[in-house]
Amino acid sequence: MNKRILTVSELNTYVKYKIEDDVLLSNLWTKGEISNYKAHSSGHRYFVLKDQTSSVRCVMFRSRAAALKFEPEQGISVLLRGYLSVYERDGNYQIYVEEMQPEGVGALHLAFEQLKAKLAKEGLFDDQHKKPLPFLPRKIGVVTSPTGAVWQDIQKVALARFPNIHIVLAPAAVQGESAAGEIVRGIQVLNQVKELDVIIVGRGGGSLEDLWAFNMEEVARAIFHSQVPVISAVGHQTDFTIADFVADQSAATPSAAAEMAVPVKRDLLKTISLWQSKMEKAAASTLTLGRQRLAYMGQRTVLHNPERLLQGKEQYLDTLKLTLEREIQDKMKDLKNRYQLLAEKMDMLSPLTTLSRGYAVCLKDAKVITSEAEVAEGDLVQVVLAQGNIHCQVQSKEKGGIFDGREKNNI
Repeated sequence: MNKRILTVSELNTYVKYKIEDDVLLSNLWTKGEISNYKAHSSGHRYFVLKDQTSSVRCVMFRSRAAALKFEPEQGISVLLRGYLSVYERDGNYQIYVEEMQPEGVGALHLAFEQLKAKLAKEGLFDDQHKKPLPFLPRKIGVVTSPTGAVWQDIQKVALARFPNIHIVLAPAAVQGESAAGEIVRGIQVLNQVKELDVIIVGRGGGSLEDLWAFNMEEVARAIFHSQVPVISAVGHQTDFTIADFVADQSAATPSAAAEMAVPVKRDLLKTISLWQSKMEKAAASTLTLGRQRLAYMGQRTVLHNPERLLQGKEQYLDTLKLTLEREIQDKMKDLKNRYQLLAEKMDMLSPLTTLSRGYAVCLKDAKVITSEAEVAEGDLVQVVLAQGNIHCQVQSKEKGGIFDGREKNNI
């Protein structure tokens, strides 16, 4: 009996075709929890699907992953459709995923919550980034479908409120695959329009799928980076869209957005008229009060007899003059006393005063002698008195002095 020997490659290929020929395994649905999830730079997604006791490898190629409405994450339960086959190189069987959705929650809802959490973490919803709407816009821009009722409603409401308001349309699809890109371009184009003060981005109501363009990340970022304030106006059945969170203001309907952006001209004119009336009354009242004060001033005696005012000033000037003269005299007297006191102190310290009491100063070669050691016998010295000088020759000298043995303070 001849035996057929298979190579490993032949074995894996044989098993591969056997598995792929199975009807159940060629288009199967299964569910489980995602583990070891990896989004490769190529766009392919690799993960393990597991339950309480078993696991199976899965791969979702880029072409299929591009259609996902949410981002798969570690630990979430999913329901997926695909086919089972063998990866021949390793001999491992795995599920090639063609479709995936979260178990127990819609893919769109999960994608909404994921993007909302991401943008909130980045601060795109923070109030500090919200720009105020202008009080009276010169020109407003609208990003919506040119054929829908929304465009007609915004024009109708805006022009009824302010007939000469300028409205600029940036046409864009608001549903379908191209909608998000066209909305982004519309916002960017309107940001280049001169004197444009506010932008309304919106559409009418619809299902979550119909409104999905307003939940796209690129639309949210375009609204956030707009230099012109943006009002989100989506007539939706759900509570909010991502555009509502990131916009500077949100309105329940496009018509409400037009009311929010454009004031009523008649009301403004009434307000202007009211303030004009108040200003005129205030001006008239001020003028009347001024006239009354002028009349009162005209009746004052000083205007009829201005010399009285001058007399009063002259008297005041005389008083100031007397006060100044008195202060100068007191100052001079004080300075004189201080001068005399200083002169007396200087006289007491003067060497002439000391000489007048009988003291003398001895000099040798014009230098004062204070010790016997400074002269020798036979030296000529000069004795300076209070009156006159004496020239002497030293005959003898001795050590000591008049202060020896006594306290100087007692002499």
